[in-house]
Amino acid sequence: MILRRTVLAATTALATTTAMMSSASAHPGLGRRPRSTTPLWQTSAGDQLAALRERRITSRSLLEQHLEHIAKANPKLNAIVTLDAAGARAAADKADQHLATTGKPLGPLHGLPMTVKDALEVKGMRTTCGSPSLTDHVPDRDADVIALLRNAGAIIIGHTNVPTMCQDIQTSNPIFGKTVNPFDAEKTAGGSSGGPAAAVAAGFTSLEVGSDLAGSLRLPAAYCGVYALRTSRGASPIVPTRGHIPRLPGWNTSSDMITLGPIARSVEDLGLLLDVIAAPSPADRAGWKIDLPAPAKTKLRHYKVGIWADDAYCRVDADTRALLDQVAKLVRGLGATVDDSTRPVDFAESDKLFQRLMYATASATATDAAFSADVAAAEKIPADDPSGLFLHSRTMRHRDWCVADEARQKLRATWDSYFDEHDILITPAAPTAAVPDQTSTPAPQRYITVDGKKRSFYDQTGWLNLTGPVGLPSLVLPAGKTEAGLPLAIQIIGPYLGDRTVLEAAKQLASRLPEPIRPSAFSV
Repeated sequence: MILRRTVLAATTALATTTAMMSSASAHPGLGRRPRSTTPLWQTSAGDQLAALRERRITSRSLLEQHLEHIAKANPKLNAIVTLDAAGARAAADKADQHLATTGKPLGPLHGLPMTVKDALEVKGMRTTCGSPSLTDHVPDRDADVIALLRNAGAIIIGHTNVPTMCQDIQTSNPIFGKTVNPFDAEKTAGGSSGGPAAAVAAGFTSLEVGSDLAGSLRLPAAYCGVYALRTSRGASPIVPTRGHIPRLPGWNTSSDMITLGPIARSVEDLGLLLDVIAAPSPADRAGWKIDLPAPAKTKLRHYKVGIWADDAYCRVDADTRALLDQVAKLVRGLGATVDDSTRPVDFAESDKLFQRLMYATASATATDAAFSADVAAAEKIPADDPSGLFLHSRTMRHRDWCVADEARQKLRATWDSYFDEHDILITPAAPTAAVPDQTSTPAPQRYITVDGKKRSFYDQTGWLNLTGPVGLPSLVLPAGKTEAGLPLAIQIIGPYLGDRTVLEAAKQLASRLPEPIRPSAFSV
């Protein structure tokens, strides 16, 4: 195995391709089929897999195309931080030999090169989650989702960057440094799946698996102009999470709010990967299976669509408001029933519950000494003091957690009632496009600017966190760009286990929205 630390360079990567919106609805397929002269590594995962199955290219040749592109473009982005070229070549050769010998592919991802987030354990490959304490951690077992990818025939070529222990909404750590936004090196790629989203946007991989507790999958996708799906989660996730750090190596449990999901450059590719990774944990497979329902409706004009374009609790900027207005007009023009006064839940109360549950679950991997210090500090803050939300939540008694969990179940019931009357809900993905990277700024001093006003740094994920405590499927899709060429995105939320409904709605919208812009690194 070859371990490679990429070289971080402070450069600006501006978009070189643009798209127009005016005639998209009249020609929904316009520009979406790659020309025959397009290098195969730049095409969709679906196109790459078709070429592999039809033997128009070998897995080894496709892998070499990706490795060549990574060598050229990754040093400026620092998206891929560990590269196992030798292991990937051996796996690609094995896939080619199997196809030549049997005439059958290994599985639905036969021979496809993929990177995966450096929070997912890969057998034999250093997996650090950006933490100095895990610098030399080389797992002897795959995370459950990695095993699903391998069984489907995927070729794992390396790890993509994350913030330390996935605990930031931008991507930097002491081991590998910072991943920059592919469209502007001064902007953040988001976090904690910043490396995965940047890698997909830049063409280093056509598919990625990211993780999402507090928008960690969807915020980077929004900032990097790609698609991502936070999958449904009830008492158990629909994508197995064992082997995901920051639950420490060797743990069999994970956070009660974490989900894993696909990142891709098209909605169709999200669905392709979802079909592979939506599966029970190995312990449950003897008696359970995941059988997600078909889309609620096949035509967007038959949908009842809620649009929550803005809210006083988490205001969005002028560009985002204009984008939501355009999307609402588009959806109406397609004949859908639009409810733009919709307010499914109380935003502030939902967010407070989310924070309490997030702080509670994050305490699991604290050291005994650190947790004892938190308990002592919490005892000095009155129970009703807002400044104590973090410490009181992090150290809550089990009975208090049970009460909070009951509130979560009631919130789920409220959402269930909402989706009895609506098929999907469209919201902003974030208040703004990608914000300046603030890795070097102490956390208490970080902020974002929305229409000239300073706001909390963590408001970036306010809209995404609506679904966090209740486990609803939510998909981020690129829907436009700012004057400066940064991607803008929207979020589509669906009912619990309505992942395919969300995908179908996103596919129909995507065919009528501007073609997603690509960063300059995509064409290197």
